[in-house]
Amino acid sequence: MPTIVIYLAEYCPYCRRARALLDSKGVSYTVRDVERNPQLWNEIAERTGRNTVPQIFIDDRHIGGCDDLFALEQRGALDPLLHPES
Repeated sequence: MPTIVIYLAEYCPYCRRARALLDSKGVSYTVRDVERNPQLWNEIAERTGRNTVPQIFIDDRHIGGCDDLFALEQRGALDPLLHPES
């Protein structure tokens, strides 16, 4: 099972959409909440060059934000990342 990390803010509707998609896939992930730990904004900027949430990583591969995650799903490329053993 891959390691999935999502940087998010609870108030963010895009973050909720991204989480809902991951939840629908039945995968577990680590939440890094920028509201609870504002220092994570620096980490996001260092890792991605971006300053928005959500930012999603699968096995240290930067997927991007919500739209990027849904684009992977639309192309049929998300499930192979989430379930590489299949």
